Amino acid sequence: MSTTTLPPRARLSAALLGPVLLLAGCSQDLGPGGPQAAAPETATVQEATGAQPAPFAGDEPVRVALVQNSGAGDYFQQWTNGARQQAAALGIELQVYDAQADNARQATDMQTAIGSGVQAIIVDHGQSDTMCPLINDGLAAGLPVVIYDVEISACAPDAVETAQDDANLASLILGKMTEDLGQGKPVGYVNVLGIAPLDRRHAVWEQIRQQNGWDQRFFVGEFTNSVATDNAQLVDAALKASPGIAGIFAPYDELTKGTVSAVRQNGREGEIKVYGVDISTADIEVMTAEGSPWVATATTDPNAIGAAVVRATALELAGQLGTKEVVFPGTLVTQDFLREKQVRNLAQLREQLPELNMTQVATADWIPVVEF
Repeated sequence: MSTTTLPPRARLSAALLGPVLLLAGCSQDLGPGGPQAAAPETATVQEATGAQPAPFAGDEPVRVALVQNSGAGDYFQQWTNGARQQAAALGIELQVYDAQADNARQATDMQTAIGSGVQAIIVDHGQSDTMCPLINDGLAAGLPVVIYDVEISACAPDAVETAQDDANLASLILGKMTEDLGQGKPVGYVNVLGIAPLDRRHAVWEQIRQQNGWDQRFFVGEFTNSVATDNAQLVDAALKASPGIAGIFAPYDELTKGTVSAVRQNGREGEIKVYGVDISTADIEVMTAEGSPWVATATTDPNAIGAAVVRATALELAGQLGTKEVVFPGTLVTQDFLREKQVRNLAQLREQLPELNMTQVATADWIPVVEF
């Protein structure tokens, strides 16, 4: 196998599934109207039919802390929007701490949240080494702790772990890549290891790549303050050294957008197909642009996931969740589908693929479910 490997430059300052562009503002804001709240997408609420259990049946709002380690970009904004809107529908007072790619700050935020008088804590992204001891501290204080996209199975098994089904996402998109490319083709790979969801997608890539006999000509990727721009430069250099590439797998949309940019800069959009993971309105614009090499993505709706994580937290508080693991399934979205259905934004995509709302995941008859 002929492989071009660029110098290892992955800077894993935070185990985030997202770009590390720092947001303005403080590390803490309170409630759905806080200063970091993004403009909410239009949502409807499926009204509850059952009687609310404790602690939701009382007159006082339930207080929940959301301890995030986010970056800028569509994914985190949508995820937090979904969490805020579902919390509001449940009458939860959501106290949001956002470390914005600073691991030490997230640790301090978690310590503050544990002592703040909340009734549960949601941890959204973060490094396992930093957060696992603090997650266990929260559990020891009697607080339900619900995790999203932090690898905790070996270090905090009593917490509730939620995640996208990353193996499913990778299998969906790599199944499409296999269908399009066939066996034995020269391929490129853009990823950053050491991050839980990207590691899980990498495991599937290794399996499918070997099964198909694909010749991996390069493997590049890094996290920086500008993921798409900086990875475009890495892929550009790799493409210049690697003629004949048939397809590239870049399993996170900021990596995918950087890859698409590099392919177009090299004038090779007619010969290289790009396969990604995640979707947003901005991603849809890139996929449907004339001549775009981004032919398919596997995805969930981040709004729906944020909402489902809050519902899982509510069920755990009520003693009704009944599991320590909640997994969110993915959906395959192709460029051909978007063009055929004239989908231009995420709202239109949800109309065509209502399963993206995941309204049947982590719910009960007493929960008013937010649907985007």
